[in-house]
Amino acid sequence: MEPSSVAKKPHAVCIPYPFQGHITPMLKLAKLLHSKGFHITFVNTEFIHLRLLESRDRDSLKGLPNFRFETIPGGLPPTDVNATQDVVQAFCDSIDKNLLVPFLSLIAKLNEASTFSEDPLVSCIVADTFMSFTLEAAEKLSIPGVALWPMSASVLWCYLHSDLLVEKILIPPEGICTVYIRLLCLVIFFNLPKFIQIKANIFLFSLRTTHIEGERTNGYLDMPIDIIPGIKNIRLKDLPSFFWDGNELLNNNGIRNVQRASKATAIIINTFDAFETEVVDSMKSLLLPIYSIGPLQLFEQQLPNNQLKSFQSNLLKEDRDCLKWLDSKQPKSVVYVNFGSLTILTTQQLTEFAWGLANCKHPFLWVIRPDLVVGEGAVLPPEFTAETLERSMISGWCPQEEVLSHGSIGGFLTHSGWNSTMDTLCCGVPVICWPGFGDQTTNSRYACVHWEIGMEIDKNVNRDDVERILREFVEGEKGKGMKKKAIEWKKSAEDSTKPGGTSYLNFEKIVKEVLVQKNQ
Repeated sequence: MEPSSVAKKPHAVCIPYPFQGHITPMLKLAKLLHSKGFHITFVNTEFIHLRLLESRDRDSLKGLPNFRFETIPGGLPPTDVNATQDVVQAFCDSIDKNLLVPFLSLIAKLNEASTFSEDPLVSCIVADTFMSFTLEAAEKLSIPGVALWPMSASVLWCYLHSDLLVEKILIPPEGICTVYIRLLCLVIFFNLPKFIQIKANIFLFSLRTTHIEGERTNGYLDMPIDIIPGIKNIRLKDLPSFFWDGNELLNNNGIRNVQRASKATAIIINTFDAFETEVVDSMKSLLLPIYSIGPLQLFEQQLPNNQLKSFQSNLLKEDRDCLKWLDSKQPKSVVYVNFGSLTILTTQQLTEFAWGLANCKHPFLWVIRPDLVVGEGAVLPPEFTAETLERSMISGWCPQEEVLSHGSIGGFLTHSGWNSTMDTLCCGVPVICWPGFGDQTTNSRYACVHWEIGMEIDKNVNRDDVERILREFVEGEKGKGMKKKAIEWKKSAEDSTKPGGTSYLNFEKIVKEVLVQKNQ
């Protein structure tokens, strides 16, 4: 049939990495592209699709004529849809082996359908950076392949300097094997390709880490890092944790995907220029086009109040009763506590946080996932429940952006994931950071030192520290300063997404110069 005018619309296939912190920004970006006239096909793995259906109304993913949801197999055996898919490492290995073929088949199906309908041909692919196999698909189809980096520009910049970090920071441990390891390094560097050099160095680094963790030998993890342009006042332990915690598989996965991203038509980052000025300026030296278009949360808020807003990304059922509870509290009086979708606590850590919150005597809203505590349910001491009954609420998963924008919220005790960092920034709320892994360590350092909106609790959490930091946070002069700074950053973020702002202009550019113009 003759193509109609509708068929000439650009058609973006958007595919996130199948974890909560990656799905959320991709869905926001897909909505923004839709608002610019794109036909959207949003692709989840079958497992994630079922999780989304279970967490919401069964009709919630029916989609619209020009915004549709599709699925591909996730490449792993079926599992209980109500269980946490604790298979990060297994999935890393499965992505490259199993997802390209079904992804290409899906695109072929979409293009074939366009022959018999007004649906447009697929004109571009927007994929999470950790789904880099999609760049091969874009190349095969001769269409733009854009990568969404859902973390900070600083973390991406660290990964882009992974070879330098490994070369300069990997100091072999002193001892009986020192000479052997140094000789091995010489052999590696003179005979193997760069990527294998990096892998070998990571292996040696993991050997050193076994000596470092626990005792932190000679303060090694406190070593200042001053070799990455634009990255300042940061220590080794503030880099993404996979660089130093011995998790070779996840570090290799990050390095491999970032290296592949150099083949992308462009990279989108959910940040804004003023927030990470020195890093963004340093990135301009790259030949690869990089566009900072965050915070995506603020762009999404500007969208018309239509059916598209009903498309949400939470993988757990939301408990909205917490909003009614917040209505009964005084302005800026409540500490919101949420450690994200993947952080796992020990029973001891749960107990220490509980009594620190109780002893502080301030109201708090604490989100406790069913799988928050390793190996068992999260059971709070009955004495704690009795002590805090009048000033606390223990909630299931909640609509976090609505919670943080509520007038009664005065602070956020967080794991420092990037989505949570952006959420709190958009609401002008300061943070208490308890970073776990991955990019959280870097985000926490920036929040506490560079952006001056946070304080950090030591990994070895104890109730006295939690109480002391909470009191300073809520009552002290430092806490007042952080609140003021958080409001300033909120204003800066809002300015970036208004017409003429840096993120606004960058979004216009990537639509016109990358996603549309290249298909005309």
